[in-house]
Amino acid sequence: MKAGIAIGSNLGDRAAAVARAFAFLARLSPGHCLCSPVYETAPVDCPPGSGGFLNAAAEIDFAGSPGELLARLHEHERSEGRGREGGEKERNAPRAIDLDILYFGDRTIDEAGLVIPHPRMKGRRFVMEPLAAIVPGLIFPGETRTVGEILGDLKD
Repeated sequence: MKAGIAIGSNLGDRAAAVARAFAFLARLSPGHCLCSPVYETAPVDCPPGSGGFLNAAAEIDFAGSPGELLARLHEHERSEGRGREGGEKERNAPRAIDLDILYFGDRTIDEAGLVIPHPRMKGRRFVMEPLAAIVPGLIFPGETRTVGEILGDLKD
């Protein structure tokens, strides 16, 4: 199943963290891994004083379930020093790496801790721009516009 993953880092060696995330995702999907360019973006909805982000996106093939993919992404985040025990101290707090499932084939999921397609991605240029670089013609479940069209409709 093709899955889209958003990648973000705004703490520590951001470029190295994004590169390690790309390598990790390529190992999860040895047959298919599309990786976007990396974009530098201002923090959005983050605590005051948060540093800028490096953002990217990837599309991989994943043979397991969405829950299994989420567990693997969280495992990688923990290996990079991101703690999730008890949730983030602050919403959108600075982090060495953030990996979010954007889509998982044509599946829609609305469970505690896992909502697919990602509920806020269509309003976030820092997600849609990297995604449009790799899958501009993709249409999310329940959507009529392509990723490229959604990006084009976003205000700066």
